[in-house]
Amino acid sequence: MNGWKLSENIIRLRREKKITQEELADFVGVTKASVSKWENSQSMPDILMLPRLAAFFNVSVDALIGYEPQLGREQIQKIYQELAADFAGKPFEETMEKCRSLVKQYYSCYPFLFQMGVLWLNHFMLAKDQEQQREILEEASGLCSHILAECKDIGLCSDAVILRAQMDLLLGRVQEVVETLEETVNPYRLSGQSDGILIQAYQLAGQKEKADDFTQISMFLHLMNLAADAVWYLELHKDELEICEETIRRMDEMFRIYGMERLNANTAAQFQLQAAVVYSLHGRKAEALERLRQYADTIRWMLDGDHLTQHGDHYFHRISDWYEGCDLGGRAPRDKKLVSGSALQAFAHPAFAAFAEEPGFQRIRRSLEEQVASGE
Repeated sequence: MNGWKLSENIIRLRREKKITQEELADFVGVTKASVSKWENSQSMPDILMLPRLAAFFNVSVDALIGYEPQLGREQIQKIYQELAADFAGKPFEETMEKCRSLVKQYYSCYPFLFQMGVLWLNHFMLAKDQEQQREILEEASGLCSHILAECKDIGLCSDAVILRAQMDLLLGRVQEVVETLEETVNPYRLSGQSDGILIQAYQLAGQKEKADDFTQISMFLHLMNLAADAVWYLELHKDELEICEETIRRMDEMFRIYGMERLNANTAAQFQLQAAVVYSLHGRKAEALERLRQYADTIRWMLDGDHLTQHGDHYFHRISDWYEGCDLGGRAPRDKKLVSGSALQAFAHPAFAAFAEEPGFQRIRRSLEEQVASGE
């Protein structure tokens, strides 16, 4: 029972009932000395006595011993952010052991287990070597499998399927990913029309506020998905400059119209970085440096102040409340220190090797390094 609060709870509950140690001892059939030892943490009640004590104090056994098998959303957010900070500032093994201990304690709290999987996915690369990284990904995948086997929440299970697929992809189990997701995201399925049907249903039911909320969220998510898919499209066609330039032109216009650099800075930065890679591969140094400059500017803005927090804008004005309703709220899934470290690593991409020593490239990288250093 290490870490529980049985002793403190017996003291508190006994005092709330305004009874002595002797009176409590008489009721449960032990000596006053036994109760005194419980309250001083010198010994523990026999396990068969816990239901009798709980009944006397009119609480559950879980409440009596201080065990919380389930966590609320705010508690999960708090633990996640604390662990993310630990990964950034404490030894990796120490933080992993803390995570594993919490997983064992809340093994039936499936939303918490899911967020632990997300946490490990966002930090596994900090492990000392590839073998340990694989072990952590396997552990995270195991959490998803446990959720799918035991949890009755359909939405959470759907998310666990996607999260496990991400682990499988990183572990090289490509065919498993294809088999898992091919039908789930099949564009020919009617599920792609569900957003519009629900919006109409809200409207016909006279629930205009819900219709408005859901429409904004749906538009926003489709916009973010389009931007993320464009990054992969550039990667797929990186050897075909004409296709890439047309994609960049169209996405630039969308970014300008929706203010993507401020609406979702991370997505915008990833697009600018991939565009820089494409131009570098085709020997277009000026365009590559301009995209790297935009990348660095976006990262600097994101690291300045509280811009890592997810938010909406004057058009998507309902998005901030939606973010707050998500499991992690609007907070970033990784600590600022790790975000900045990953941003600087981008300059080591092999595509930039041809001009990595040139003044323009060095100037852009140095400006970002200075921003990172000033924020530490």
